[in-house]
Amino acid sequence: MLSFVVLCLLLGAGHVLRSRIKLLQKLYLPSCVVAGILGLFIIQSVSALDAGGGNIHRINLALKGWAEPWSKLPGFLINIVFACLFLGVRLPRFSTLCRRAGPQFAYGQIVAWGQYVVGLGLWVFALSWMFGKLPAMFGGVLPVGFEGGHGTAAGLAETFAQHNWPEGKDFALASATLGITSAIIVGMILVNWAIRNGCTQTVKGREDEHKPEPTGTIPSRRRPMAGRLTVSSDVIESLSLHIVIVGLAVGLGYLAKLGLISIENRAEYLANNKLLSSFPLFPLCMLGGLVVQVLEQRFDRNRIIDPGLIRRIQNCSLDFLVVAAVATIQLDLILAGLAPLLLLASAGITWNVFCVMYLARRVLPDAWFERAIAEMGQSMGVTATGLLLLRVVDADYDTPAADAFACKQLLHEPFMGGGLWTGAAIPLIAIYGAPIVLLISTAALAFWFAVVFRDRIFRATG
Repeated sequence: MLSFVVLCLLLGAGHVLRSRIKLLQKLYLPSCVVAGILGLFIIQSVSALDAGGGNIHRINLALKGWAEPWSKLPGFLINIVFACLFLGVRLPRFSTLCRRAGPQFAYGQIVAWGQYVVGLGLWVFALSWMFGKLPAMFGGVLPVGFEGGHGTAAGLAETFAQHNWPEGKDFALASATLGITSAIIVGMILVNWAIRNGCTQTVKGREDEHKPEPTGTIPSRRRPMAGRLTVSSDVIESLSLHIVIVGLAVGLGYLAKLGLISIENRAEYLANNKLLSSFPLFPLCMLGGLVVQVLEQRFDRNRIIDPGLIRRIQNCSLDFLVVAAVATIQLDLILAGLAPLLLLASAGITWNVFCVMYLARRVLPDAWFERAIAEMGQSMGVTATGLLLLRVVDADYDTPAADAFACKQLLHEPFMGGGLWTGAAIPLIAIYGAPIVLLISTAALAFWFAVVFRDRIFRATG
């Protein structure tokens, strides 16, 4: 109980700091990230001051006792976060999605696969020689932290541990923190450059009237509804029913995981390499949510799943997940590998800036900067970061960027950013080595380049 109370107090303190400190407001860091960093600072500081006796020692023991259950939260909550991804989302026809999000999806795939190529390539050709004590999975923490974010990084903790590198979770979380911070800083620099050079389509200055309050507080006249009650409380509380639906999606994912384990136990090669059992649960929960949504859309005429309530469950889970995950990072491990981590993060930032500055205008059909800056925010942080950067240059969503970005997520999330490939990449690196996964990633990147430039290729060979 005390562990939960302290976690809540930490999240509340993070929100207070976020609403009072100007620098944090300008960085647009979520309160949960601020709270996690605050918790990490407190825990590490008290531990460093502990001399083995006195009040400091007792406080340190109390903090460790409270924080111990936190390390188990991310692995549980990430399943809820991913189970909610498609629940309540009206799924359009596949042909409609392709038409509305085709170029954006292809560009997003290039950005995502490029992070694997950059991270693994840097590891294979440089970092593995310079920092030989680190395992090959280190090359994968860049896309896990950047494209996947804090939730994915925490969710892969068991996978890292099963392959004898539990420290991988801490490096992936540090990568995610570097990613979301640099996404805002670098993103705002690029936004100002684009406005000065006339690369945006919207009227300058219009974003100010729609800009959110720096403290994060929504003015009372513009406060949206948290959700709609779809059933009578006399029968069942609507929020309770939605938690049941999320639980059903997680259950389907868990059954799928048991199926994979059963298949693995029947094959000696799979069992020896833990190829299927090390695959994380959360991408399967995402597919479970997709199945539930398809069935609801097909058979439920009353439409009992409300997207607003589902988002509240998802975002609440993500907030507590991030606080618990960041606060329990093993900082001593990160400091020991800080130099290669910074090199890896710098390479990832460079790749994303290259995509915005050079590639986007050649790939995206219109509103190239608006589309690209949203993609950069999402691929280095979370979806909300991408939408935040997009609103700075397209406050009223006058360009097609917001629609294309939203539709693209429906196609993109099942595979990248915490999807099937994100879950499979780390086990594949551990089992087959970084060069093999680098080769797969390079082939995928080449494929998507061929897709977006196919007309030019045909003209050149015709």
